[in-house]
Amino acid sequence: MQVFRGIPPLASQASVLTIGNFDGVHRGHQALLQLLTAKARALGLPAVVLSFEPHPREFFSPADAPARLSTLREKLLLLAAAGVDRVHVCRFDARFAALSARAFIDDILIAGLGVRHLFIGDDFRFGARRQGDFAMLAAAGTHNGFGVESMPTLDVAGERVSSSAVRAALADGDMRHAERLLGRPYNIAGRVIHGEKLGRTLGYPTANIQMKHRKPALSGVFAVSVEGLADHPVTGAASVGVRPTVTNAGRPTLEVHLFDWKQDCYGAHLRVHFLHKLRDQVRFDSLEALTAQISRDAEAARAWFAAHPNSTAPQG
Repeated sequence: MQVFRGIPPLASQASVLTIGNFDGVHRGHQALLQLLTAKARALGLPAVVLSFEPHPREFFSPADAPARLSTLREKLLLLAAAGVDRVHVCRFDARFAALSARAFIDDILIAGLGVRHLFIGDDFRFGARRQGDFAMLAAAGTHNGFGVESMPTLDVAGERVSSSAVRAALADGDMRHAERLLGRPYNIAGRVIHGEKLGRTLGYPTANIQMKHRKPALSGVFAVSVEGLADHPVTGAASVGVRPTVTNAGRPTLEVHLFDWKQDCYGAHLRVHFLHKLRDQVRFDSLEALTAQISRDAEAARAWFAAHPNSTAPQG
């Protein structure tokens, strides 16, 4: 899959296109991408995604922006796995926010991306002050010779699948619900970095994974499986949050205590699958109390895996 920053002034070839943030690439996104790739193959054209960085809500109201479900890198990997041929990542800034709906159609969709067929979500709005909608796109398509289709909302057990619904499930600690909406266990990927090595001092060494999410979509202690260490997932217990007993820095961390793993893993790029929430984060009065709780967490996670022997996420 090819990835481009920005939009060319003139497209080199026509495209079958969809537009969106695709945060998390949940089952609704996956259904849309299936339509996109099928149409692209039928027309012999590339399947193209136009996405934005940062998320528009991060630009307009950063303090109130939703938690990210996926980093840009994770999103691109998921789009590639869905069969997308090309992604254009457009910087969402003041200049882009001021672009009129008409200019968005003429300069970006038609000139820059050579749209032949366009798929959009049923709630898609675009242009300054969100003036553009499906009716405007359909009229432009009729006038300029490209097709426009609206993707209806996907429901799972009567619930609308959306990034907001996934965030709500993760915030509630309902990992099974999040998995149903995503079509896979929720995961966070990152590189193992050097930490304070406090876990090793307490008898529970942890892999400290670099967090790109400044506002993670979940917090607490979880039973997890980890890819990237061996030819099979390694189970463990993970803590996501601000470590209230240890520091008041406020920056979230992801620490994983790997079961039955003794080797050094600094520098490894790991993918942590969150399978079951054990508890919320709490502050302990002493490191001794924290150590005792870590022991209970490890026992609880091992017990959960023993009761769910087929629960580890597969490689891939």
